[in-house]
Amino acid sequence: MIDNTTHDQLERSLGDIDWTAYRRPAYTPSPIAWEDQVLYFLMLDRYSDGKETGFSNNAGAPVTTGATPLFKFSTDAYTATRAAWAEAGDEWLGGTLKGLESKVGYLKRLGITTIWISPVFKQVESDTHSYHGYGIQNFLDVDPHFGTRQDLIDLVNIAHAHDIRVILDIILNHVGDVFGYQYNPNRYPAKDDHGNTRLDPQGNIIMDPRWDGATYPVAGWRNAFDEANISFAPIDPAIHPHAWPNDAVWPMELQQPSNFTTEGRISSWDYDPEFVEGDFVTLKDVHHGRHALDANQQRIVDAFYPSPALDVLCEAYKFWITLADIDGFRIDTVKHMEPGATRYFVSVIKEFAQTLGKENFFLVGEITGGRDRAFNTLELTGLDAALGIDDIPDKLDYLAKGYREPADYFGLFRNSALERKSSHVWFGKHVVTLFDDHDQVRKGNSKARFCGDKVNNGYSHLKAVLGLNLCSMGIPCLYYGTEQGFDGAGDNDRYLRECMFGGAFGSLQSTGRHFFDENHEIYRCIADVTALRSRHLALRRGRQYLREISESGEPGSFGLPHRIGDRIRAVVPWSRLFDSREILLAINTDADSKREAWVTIDASLHAEAGALTCLYSTDAVQLGATTAIEARNGRAIRIAVPAGGFVAYG
Repeated sequence: MIDNTTHDQLERSLGDIDWTAYRRPAYTPSPIAWEDQVLYFLMLDRYSDGKETGFSNNAGAPVTTGATPLFKFSTDAYTATRAAWAEAGDEWLGGTLKGLESKVGYLKRLGITTIWISPVFKQVESDTHSYHGYGIQNFLDVDPHFGTRQDLIDLVNIAHAHDIRVILDIILNHVGDVFGYQYNPNRYPAKDDHGNTRLDPQGNIIMDPRWDGATYPVAGWRNAFDEANISFAPIDPAIHPHAWPNDAVWPMELQQPSNFTTEGRISSWDYDPEFVEGDFVTLKDVHHGRHALDANQQRIVDAFYPSPALDVLCEAYKFWITLADIDGFRIDTVKHMEPGATRYFVSVIKEFAQTLGKENFFLVGEITGGRDRAFNTLELTGLDAALGIDDIPDKLDYLAKGYREPADYFGLFRNSALERKSSHVWFGKHVVTLFDDHDQVRKGNSKARFCGDKVNNGYSHLKAVLGLNLCSMGIPCLYYGTEQGFDGAGDNDRYLRECMFGGAFGSLQSTGRHFFDENHEIYRCIADVTALRSRHLALRRGRQYLREISESGEPGSFGLPHRIGDRIRAVVPWSRLFDSREILLAINTDADSKREAWVTIDASLHAEAGALTCLYSTDAVQLGATTAIEARNGRAIRIAVPAGGFVAYG
């Protein structure tokens, strides 16, 4: 199936879709187990514009065409003026689907098995800051900044040919800023969050409609020039012949006013129902339907009545699976949706994917908050996995730097009364783990990539956190640029979204240099660890245990590693066990010195005399070395872990 649809031929309505014409003879089956995958999240606008030179193409051959040379730290780092460089990061910068397609080999050689792409759908035309993709105006088209539908099809086909799956980031909770509210000075004070009167560039007072439980009157759909002057009703082509493709919202089934809650923006992000019914800042909230209520006026999740808008979105996303052979969706802002709506969407998409032979279509939800919310949301909705659980990235980040208790991180994955599961491996299958991401909500207005933490010299701990992320429990996800030591930091999300292709907003405060360097020491480290993970089932699906350590190995001296004062500088070891195989892993939270320790291992699996072999170390000299199993604290081995490093023994 080839999509040669021109812009004027694009479907404006769900009823225009010829499903038979788009359906392929066969679709790529789902992975058997998603915990076997290594995810890689990238922001499409910031990834590749396809103009780089001096990198390796998908077949591994050198590319000598193109204009943008490879970044060299010695000559290119921190050469741009901070103010101009930072300002450039708030606009569309030029990454495309074709650019990403040319880097599939780069990702394959890194050990990536699934690409998670930020939203590719058409954005509001007048929003010059919507490069991130979360302000959708047309759910049936690719944004022209990124390319075309055919470009998406080509990308997925190339990825599948390299045995890489593709997950699209999608939005159900809201659409872009496609309509404007009527000005009414008596309804709500025209003040911002700091109590200041809000004025537009012409000095007129701007009403700031915030959620108060009632609806606001709507001035009209916005046109391509951001003017809310089109009647808030289904578009009449006789009256507005030029509304397609950049005005209002599409497909046309979404143009019914009842599809939106129109209750103003969220002010209290933890008050229910405000955070469910309110607009996500300027992004307009979709009305998904309603729950029946019990005698205590609580929602009955099993009794949810979907709205026409939710059905439209279900059909739109079924279209993208059909068209491009997509393997999964990451669903944005699940916290802000009725759980019944999420459950309905999951059921519809799962059933549809199965008709295409995708028995294990992956649905992962962004669920901010702690494990309790994540567990309950997954249980209620049927989502496959959660990400955005605040305590996981926090503890990954700061344990590797020595500022979190090891038991607290590993305890996240243990069985407990809270999770109500009979096996602690539940979290290994249902949680996506990452330490860098695109917005870092948990850090407020002081955001920084792992390497952007200059106080703790984040780069010196990077190999340790990568070993922890890739080889402890969960479905690991890397954020683009981590493999090149990106160090963005500042008071805005933009600093976490530097360009891999350089341009005006390259990382390490550079311009005009790309970062697709397969000889970078961190790229090589990740490639080696992902290869190790691929070889050993225990590292993907095994049980997990934090292990006791001792400096002397003497009786009574063993205990779990822990902080002394506010920091731990020590070996932090854990085991992954699967069937009769144990692999011992360890990081060193001390970035200045190599650390040695006796480490407890499973006594029943190692009852006989023997030794374990170093399967991996960030110090290559250690590879292949053996260490004898001794009768200490049951059974133990003595290991050495390089400064800020990571080792594996088996």
